[in-house]
Amino acid sequence: MKELSKYEKLREERAKIILSKEAAITKIKEGLFTVQSQTGIGSYRVEWNGEKWVCNCPDYIKNGTLRPCKHVLALKLHLEVGYVTIEGQEPTIAPVTYSQDWANYNQAQSQEIELFDMFLSQLVSTIDESEQHMGRPRLKLNDELFCCIMKVYSQLSLRRAHCLYHQALQRSQISHNPHYNAVSSILLKPEITPMLHRLVLLSAVPLAGIETNFAVDSSGFRCSSFGMYCEQKHGNKRMRNWLKVHIATGVRTNIVTDVVITEEHANDSPQFEKLVKRTAEGFDIDEIVADKAYSSRKNHEIVKGLGGKAFIPFKENATGNSRGSKLWRKAFLFFQMHKEEFEEHYHQRSNAESTFSAIKKKFGETLKSRKRVAQENEMLCKIIAYNITVLINAMFEFGITPDFLKLNDIKKVI
Repeated sequence: MKELSKYEKLREERAKIILSKEAAITKIKEGLFTVQSQTGIGSYRVEWNGEKWVCNCPDYIKNGTLRPCKHVLALKLHLEVGYVTIEGQEPTIAPVTYSQDWANYNQAQSQEIELFDMFLSQLVSTIDESEQHMGRPRLKLNDELFCCIMKVYSQLSLRRAHCLYHQALQRSQISHNPHYNAVSSILLKPEITPMLHRLVLLSAVPLAGIETNFAVDSSGFRCSSFGMYCEQKHGNKRMRNWLKVHIATGVRTNIVTDVVITEEHANDSPQFEKLVKRTAEGFDIDEIVADKAYSSRKNHEIVKGLGGKAFIPFKENATGNSRGSKLWRKAFLFFQMHKEEFEEHYHQRSNAESTFSAIKKKFGETLKSRKRVAQENEMLCKIIAYNITVLINAMFEFGITPDFLKLNDIKKVI
């Protein structure tokens, strides 16, 4: 008897898990059955076509000519032995894991600081410098942005970060070493906010050849200042202010492609359009995944208009009524009837949470600035610093060498 391969054994285990559930298989008529999905949500049609059993699940559609799917195996087992009782613990399906490429990871981590300075210098040089015709000579815009992002990356105080600017000056990465208090004044400038937004996109574009699927989500970052409270009068505990940060992130490298920063209680769904459309300026979009907070007909249509497909779960009170959007009804039926296939795409959303976790662990979840403008600019500096560290890892993992000066000429990037 031929010994089963590792994958055949795994598929047989999954078939037994399906068959161990009560009423897992229902006979519709002779030669036609419904087989419950392994998750227990939804079912698939398994039909005899005169030669073999055929299933309408994604696995069979893709690989049915090579091997039967777990639903076909479950039905065959059912016809042979009936209901299966698994003694002891249910067979567990080992999650797919990916081994860490330690050689490249170690190289990236050990060279990060040196490469960070170099890439940051190239990145800020893409910002056009306006000529000064009057007044006292000011610090160059490129130098201002370099020092702000470097300070946030280092997580040092203003005074201690001053030595980093001196080292950058010696390497000709900036043209002037500013006073240590200059960075706090620069972060207060509202005019640098759109420039920092542009640098976020530009810092992500080198991975356009790798990322085509994206996740959208939001998270909060605490501010160092406290909001209004009535502690003395009512005994309420005083609370910190915080900002809500909405991002679109690539699901393969976790690069942040765009960011929107709002007040703490802003809704998620209205930010979806900005994030996705600005991501499309530098990337081709195949899939967008997001949680229920972004579930709307408009958001599905937006992704379709950009040439992609949205995988967003529906709220409990949602219906398939199209209300002028056939795409909504189609997505609703797919969500209801093909939960297992939907989950295969939707699980990518966890990458957005991984991105936030990485940013907070590496650069802190508290913003040190006190004023709203400076807080937003500081948050953007965190995102840019994070993106550069992702690029450094991708440089060793995928052999990519970012060239921001060349990318700056691409008309697709605004």
